[in-house]
Amino acid sequence: MSGQALSYTWYMTQRQLMSIFRQPVFLAISLIQPVIWLFLFGNLFRKVVELGGFGTTSYLDYLVPGIVVMSALGSSMWAGMGTLEEIERGTLNRFLTTPVSRNALMNANVVQNGIATTAQSVVILLLGWAAGAGYPGGAAGLLILVAASVLLGTVFGALSNAVGMIVRERESIIGINTFLLMPLTFLSTSFMAPSQMPGWMRDIAAFNPVNWAMVAGRSALGPDPDWSLVLTRCGGLLLLALAAVALSTRTFRSYQKSV
Repeated sequence: MSGQALSYTWYMTQRQLMSIFRQPVFLAISLIQPVIWLFLFGNLFRKVVELGGFGTTSYLDYLVPGIVVMSALGSSMWAGMGTLEEIERGTLNRFLTTPVSRNALMNANVVQNGIATTAQSVVILLLGWAAGAGYPGGAAGLLILVAASVLLGTVFGALSNAVGMIVRERESIIGINTFLLMPLTFLSTSFMAPSQMPGWMRDIAAFNPVNWAMVAGRSALGPDPDWSLVLTRCGGLLLLALAAVALSTRTFRSYQKSV
């Protein structure tokens, strides 16, 4: 990417970040659900680790990486709503009449989503630590968990943008997100150890990218990380992220030709 393209991307990223900072209520609300999961579920199911298979004696240690990943998924799936709003206001069309890099228009959304996911993940990890969660994997494990969450957010954020440019209806985006969010969350190891799940759920979770991020993060944060597991899951997420961004860019170019 050229220096000019990087400059355009950063300018567009700053613009999107400023729109978020101007809505502090939205920022606060986006953290309410993770806090509920952390403190409500963390206490409600704290004795479930006695069943075995969790790799820890503290359910909170097991739960926190799952919450980080679920929060990344939940926030990124609504990225298409922002794209749709830009289309409805005519903002996106006005940018198409300027010399700004077309790739920058889409890349900025990916970068903004990554920054927002990172900040959200750090806050959740701090809350988990304050509640008593331990991170034996140290800084390296925390970085890998955040990176896996960002990759997952990139996958679903880019797909959401593509859907927004295709359907151009809020109701459709809401319907798709509502249909996918719960199955993706509960057909994973977000709340329960694999050994305690029905066999058919374990089979589905093995192909669930949400679960890949959780497995990579939990392994990296453990006292004895399985680096081959971390690398394969993160590698799979990276390939999906590249494919999703490519699809989003292709969809954007099709939209550009239609206006």
